[in-house]
Amino acid sequence: MKKKVYIVSHSHWDREWYMPYEQHHMRLVELMDDLLELFETDPSFKSFHLDGQTIILDDYLQVRPEKRAAVQRAIDEGKLQIGPFYILQDDFLISSESNTRNMLIGMEESKKWGTPVALGYFPDTFGNMGQTPQMMLQAGLESAAYGRGVKPIGFDNEVLADDHFTSQYSEMLWEGPDGSKIFGLLFANWYSNGNEIPVDEEEAKAFWDQKLADVEKFGSTNHYLMMNGVDHQPVQKDVTEAIRTANRLFPEYEFIHAGFTEYLEAVQKNLPEDIGTITGELTSQETDGWYTLANTASSRVYLKQWNTRVSRQLENISEPLASMAYELTGHYDHDMLDYAWKTLMQNHPHDSICGCSLDEVHREMMPRFEKANEVGKYVAEEAVRRMTEAMDTSAFPEDSKPFVIFNTAGMKRSGIATVEIELERKTFKEGLPAKLYQELKERPSKSYHVVDPSGKVVNAVISTEEVLFDYDLPKDAFRIPHMKRFVTVTVEISDMTEFSWETLALVEGDARTEKEYLVSNDGRILENEAVKVTINEKGSLTLLDKETGKALENLLVFEDVGDIANEYIFKQPEGDQAILSTDFPHAIEVIENTDIIGKICLTHTLEVPKSADERLEEEQKAVIDFRYRKAQRSKELVPFTIRTVITLDRMNKHVGFETTIDNQVKDHRLRALFPTNIQTDTHEADSIYEAVTRPNKVSSHWENPTNAQHQHAFVNLHDEAFGVTVSNFGLNEYEIIDDTIALTLLRCTGELGDWGWFPTPEAQCLGQHTFNYSIECHGTPETRFETYRHAQSLQVPFVTEQLAHQTGTVAAANQFLSVEGATFAATALKRRKSDNQLVLRGYNLAADPVDVTVAKDGFTLQLLNLLEEPQEQKISEQLQPYEIRTVGFEEEK
Repeated sequence: MKKKVYIVSHSHWDREWYMPYEQHHMRLVELMDDLLELFETDPSFKSFHLDGQTIILDDYLQVRPEKRAAVQRAIDEGKLQIGPFYILQDDFLISSESNTRNMLIGMEESKKWGTPVALGYFPDTFGNMGQTPQMMLQAGLESAAYGRGVKPIGFDNEVLADDHFTSQYSEMLWEGPDGSKIFGLLFANWYSNGNEIPVDEEEAKAFWDQKLADVEKFGSTNHYLMMNGVDHQPVQKDVTEAIRTANRLFPEYEFIHAGFTEYLEAVQKNLPEDIGTITGELTSQETDGWYTLANTASSRVYLKQWNTRVSRQLENISEPLASMAYELTGHYDHDMLDYAWKTLMQNHPHDSICGCSLDEVHREMMPRFEKANEVGKYVAEEAVRRMTEAMDTSAFPEDSKPFVIFNTAGMKRSGIATVEIELERKTFKEGLPAKLYQELKERPSKSYHVVDPSGKVVNAVISTEEVLFDYDLPKDAFRIPHMKRFVTVTVEISDMTEFSWETLALVEGDARTEKEYLVSNDGRILENEAVKVTINEKGSLTLLDKETGKALENLLVFEDVGDIANEYIFKQPEGDQAILSTDFPHAIEVIENTDIIGKICLTHTLEVPKSADERLEEEQKAVIDFRYRKAQRSKELVPFTIRTVITLDRMNKHVGFETTIDNQVKDHRLRALFPTNIQTDTHEADSIYEAVTRPNKVSSHWENPTNAQHQHAFVNLHDEAFGVTVSNFGLNEYEIIDDTIALTLLRCTGELGDWGWFPTPEAQCLGQHTFNYSIECHGTPETRFETYRHAQSLQVPFVTEQLAHQTGTVAAANQFLSVEGATFAATALKRRKSDNQLVLRGYNLAADPVDVTVAKDGFTLQLLNLLEEPQEQKISEQLQPYEIRTVGFEEEK
């Protein structure tokens, strides 16, 4: 039987990268024009794989709308192979839900056109998430193809016992942490191994002699895949002629023009018994460690912070609030939310969210973030407006100022909420703005406190009265500008249940309660019943966890080092010594000190080199591999001021940090260090639908002196008695160094890197930056999950809104639905597009089963997959280890 070679024509289409988006866009238009012509003129050209992403169709038709019918015809005839995703994302740097929406929207878009290719397609993702097998199966995909994360070794090499991420073959099984298994296809010779096939016989003979030897080295069967294309590659118009040449020259092979469906069916029928199995996340652990590209997690940190902000807005605020409001209004704006999600996901391709493109590319990303965020805010505000207009506040005194607080996170929470309460207004029709402003400013100030519906005083801090301009936008009239007199209320929230709301009110009068303040010793101590924070002589912190009696010292030490690599990869100059904040003076200022919250500002002023020396630019221009650069840091030192507001509230164990810098330094990296005194071999971090366990030590193959890792909300070190969780907001890079959690705040470089010299001065991230993160201790290992859930919920603020004093049909306090499960992390509360059914999604953080109870009065539960399609299985009360679960709520009849 002949060996069979499947030639798949494609072009890996980075929407934006080493050229601005529109430059790539116009080349895409030309590619699609050529394809549509080729489909008509060469009947032997079987198909073209459209890189697994449906957004290409939108991008093309935006310029060539008249080609819609031709595109549809090409898809109907199987010439244009589409889907199943919306974009090709970087899966580690976007949220769990973003990865799911990429499939959900991608599948929906694909099915509008035809049948998507049943292949999870990750050709150039910078590492692959461990939950991919479970996610693919829950989307009806039984195979995945990927270019990174596994080191192929070929037939004649033995897979060693400690090599968990190597494979004999380019074909393998991939098992997720929950036990799900799919077929895995590694592009062992990259996704360009069949690019630009010669037609000339002499050239073709040399080409195929080499290419066939390469592919047979790793192939487990006599079915071989040749990828005819590469990044932004124009279609090879004479590929079918080249195939005919190959068939003449190599009669022992059969060369065919094919699509993935044909190849996958053939190769899986002939897999050998010794096919290997890889497990969990794939991040090139068995390489020298330089090209894992994990440092893209710290490139242009501002992108990651914006991405977190918009993700939390859509996933954890807008959709839950809109889902709640639906029960009152029967309205859920899927179109608006789809628009927001698509706009956000345009920033999620691996060269976009990774921050490893030209400045023009990342400049264009900012309006997308802002647009998606504003749409999300609008949806949330409309949902809140519709509910608050009908909310019953009649239990409060008539002269009070009621307000509502929503907890849209999926867990019970305590913390601090803020709300602006308007005391009085004067509209512009009542007089000149300046006169109205002055009238309100001259009102005598009053004392206020906060009460619940029963009249019980609630701990709160009320600001002094202020006057500012504002306006209303009625739904049925012209805008109403006005001046308002208001106060800002900071209120303590205790054990507020998940997906709920409660109502309080501001009333006149002094509460006259005894108060114990949280800050003492001129700002050097912050303390509540759970923890005590002390600022030491050198400006680091000591944290005492009162429950365990453990004290951690030398926390919050800032470390600055040089970086002479690029947007993809960090490299410290040879011999460079870290500059530490403990070697410089510090200052302390008390910002806020009340009975519910304490804030102090800790300021460090370091002296650091202003940049790398002149040699770096010469090495960049010469395209010298960053590993062999000799550049050093400049000898000219400049002041580098780091201001950190340290916050502790009365109700919680976590200590919050907000660090602000005005960065005028180039070619460097800034980190915050948290030593833990914990000696252990592994740690855990927040990843995609998983609290993933990772080794603290690198493999024997590793040469890179650093080992940066990806995270979302947290990273944790623990032993059998004690643990430390460091959480963050949009700071996706950390490193474990012995017992220390090193959190990257900022990394500044001046070039893209990769295959040429592409200057990126804006990647130096000059200007003001603010970073938010926190630390929380715990006891025995089973208690760590509460800190994980806290870290995730800290990214979701309470939503507040002032109310009118009124009767209404919506209760002043209500729990929309309840979710109980010690290790259950909710990721979505939304409405299904097809029928507006309420949908809840989440996963098990733990490696052990957990009992989970989800309940909503008047509804029964139905098991769904990730595409939110009904499943036949009944819902178990137990969530299995690392299980991702989606449930729909069916109204009882």
